[in-house]
Amino acid sequence: MECFLKQYSHLITGVISCFDRVIFKGHLSISWVDGMERFMANQGLKIMDFKRFVENGSRRIQQHAEAMAKRLERPYVYLERRSRKEDKAREIAERDGIQEGLICVLRVVESCQSYRVVPGVKRPRLIPAVRKCLFFYFYFMDRDFGLMHIRIQAWFPLTVQIAVNGHEWLARKLDRHKIAYRKQDNAFLEISDPKRAQKFADRFVGINWPRVLTALAKKVNPLLNDLLAKDEYYWVADQAEYATDVMFRDKNALQPAYEQLLRHATLCFSAEDVMKFLGRKPHAGFQGEVLTDSKRKREPGARVKHRVGENWIKMYDKFGSVLRIETVINQPKQFQIRRRGKRQGREIVGWFPMAKGVANLYRYAEVSLAANRRYLEALAAAPTPVPERHAWSRLSGTVRRNGRTYRGFNPAATEDMRLFKAVLRGEHLLRGFRNREVARELFAEPRDAVRRRRISARVSRLLKRLRMHGFIAKIPRSRRWRVTTDGQVLLANAIHRYDPTHVPTPIAQAA
Repeated sequence: MECFLKQYSHLITGVISCFDRVIFKGHLSISWVDGMERFMANQGLKIMDFKRFVENGSRRIQQHAEAMAKRLERPYVYLERRSRKEDKAREIAERDGIQEGLICVLRVVESCQSYRVVPGVKRPRLIPAVRKCLFFYFYFMDRDFGLMHIRIQAWFPLTVQIAVNGHEWLARKLDRHKIAYRKQDNAFLEISDPKRAQKFADRFVGINWPRVLTALAKKVNPLLNDLLAKDEYYWVADQAEYATDVMFRDKNALQPAYEQLLRHATLCFSAEDVMKFLGRKPHAGFQGEVLTDSKRKREPGARVKHRVGENWIKMYDKFGSVLRIETVINQPKQFQIRRRGKRQGREIVGWFPMAKGVANLYRYAEVSLAANRRYLEALAAAPTPVPERHAWSRLSGTVRRNGRTYRGFNPAATEDMRLFKAVLRGEHLLRGFRNREVARELFAEPRDAVRRRRISARVSRLLKRLRMHGFIAKIPRSRRWRVTTDGQVLLANAIHRYDPTHVPTPIAQAA
């Protein structure tokens, strides 16, 4: 993302990358039919006793929640309608001045995954079933994680959900190390020492999550102390948001550029680009959907979201002065992790689909940060305000190198405009481009070898002109080229000026 940061360096005060909201889920061994039936057998219970048994457990969960709220003198509220529970918890915390500890307990009826009893061949059996039950949301102002919640379903298998925010956690780290910052909601508007803050943010994945999460679960599930004492939760990252925040000086620094960035991201990123941002190679066997949508939010701005299956990457502004690029992972199997596993009957160390276990949280961070960086690198091609005289003189002026003169480019000419679009295509962002890839965009596919060589030579001359003007550069130890920072700015501005309705070919074809 260095091209983007260099391009706006005079407006940026810092960059911070860290987890935003992370939702963990804990599953007991009774979360599967076999485990639940085995557990009941160990308790000397029959399958027909299932309803009576789980009603007793549910009653204990409810009594525990009510007793905790009463003991700590905190609100115990039943919500009849769908509402933003976090907003209500914040309101209560501000009203009562809660700095640490339990804020409130909210009760709500929601759908859950459970079981039901059905007739079997020799005996009744359990099968998975979706039903509705009472859920308890315990909102805390935690010493380390700030505002967070623990949700437990009061019906077996007692799945627990814990949501924390990486920005809240980082803010408390900075407080303890006396690093000054300005923060609004879950966004840092300014940090006095961004590099040191980044080192702290990187430590989030190193927390002993199973120990921390299990301790939190024991606060809300009294059955872990006796009936389920021999069981323990298996923790997974059910959803992880990882954000890269580019902090601008103020609203006046970001807003003029944001509309151009928003338009560029909406119109100029093809489906292939979006897949490559998320580290996936386009291929004919892909069965999912790639969607891009832009939405005007309530103040202060708008956002664009690119979705591949259950994962997505989005861009939006926070409070008018922070540009946030955020990757959200719901389905980690779309990504790879290097681990020990079996392939073709042999145990090897290789790349396998990533699982949701919290042990892989470090890989979530690596994948998401790489996606955010690729996205910012692609945004560097968006038009930026530059002095027109400077831009057009750089494009159209001649240059002299090694005793030879190389003529400039005319953005109003169709041939030169097609060349600009060919080298700026989004799929060239990751690996650069070759002569033949540019030739494919500029000329029809030749059938004979002689014609192919002539086209290749012609494209070589065009690429040399671009290189002599400083618009492209050779990638070391390869036959590939990349567009330089100056090239991204000037060529993209030329396209925007002379062809403002340009949409990449893949999007046009998809439409």
